[in-house]
Amino acid sequence: MTGAGRGGRPLTPQDEAVVGRTGKVLIGTRGSAGPGEILVRVRGGSETFLAWSEKPVSAGATVLVIESRGCREVGVIEWVDPLDALGEDPAGAD
Repeated sequence: MTGAGRGGRPLTPQDEAVVGRTGKVLIGTRGSAGPGEILVRVRGGSETFLAWSEKPVSAGATVLVIESRGCREVGVIEWVDPLDALGEDPAGAD
C-alpha cells in the first residue's frame, strides 16, 4: 500500500486474513481505556495482536476479530460459539 495518512505518516497495511477469526484474550482489553492482547490461529500458526474493544473483555475470553486496524492491531468483540450457547450436544449423543 502506498500513500500517506494523516500528518504525512505512511498508511499502515491492513491484515484482512485475521478478520472473521476467533482468538483467546491473553491480556484483557480495557474498552476505550486501552488495548489488550489476543492469540489468533491464522496462516497455519498462532499470532498475537493488540486488540481493541468497545467494552472491556477479560483474559481467557474468546473474541471475534471484526476489523484490522493496521499492522498487528485489530478490533474485537466478545464471542460465544452459537453451538456452545445451546448447552446441548448438537448431535444428541451422550
